[in-house]
Amino acid sequence: MTIRAYREGDEAAVVALWNVSVTARPWNEPLSAIRRKLEVQREMFLVAEVDGRVVGTTMAGYDGHRGWIYSVAVDEHYRRRGIATALIHEAERLLNEAGCPKVNLQVMPDNPGAVELYKSLGYAIEDRVSMGKPMK
Repeated sequence: MTIRAYREGDEAAVVALWNVSVTARPWNEPLSAIRRKLEVQREMFLVAEVDGRVVGTTMAGYDGHRGWIYSVAVDEHYRRRGIATALIHEAERLLNEAGCPKVNLQVMPDNPGAVELYKSLGYAIEDRVSMGKPMK
C-alpha cells in the first residue's frame, strides 16, 4: 500500500469510492468537493493505493488555529487492513509539520465503527455542539 497526494487521474476512482463510502450531502457532491480541495492545501488530499488502485482517501486542512480531518473512506473490500489508520497518520504528520496544535474531526452518529477507530488512535469524544450552515 502507498499513501500519496491526490493526482488528477484519481478523480473517477475517488468519486466512485465516495459515492458508496462517504455520506452524501448536497454541499459535498464529490466532483465539487474534489475541485474545492485542490484549490486549498492540495498536498493534504491523500489517497491510499494498492496495486495501482485507489482504495482509500482522506482530506486534511489547517487554518492556523485547528486542523481538521475529513472524508476518511476505504473501499469495503480493503477494510481492516490498516489503510484508514495509515491515512490518518499521514494526515496527522502533515498537520503537525504545518504547526497544527490540535486536530478535530466529526463522525456521523450512525458510524460507531469510525468512533472506535478514532478512539484507538487517541481521539476522544469532546463535549461540543456541532453546528453547520450550507452556503449554497
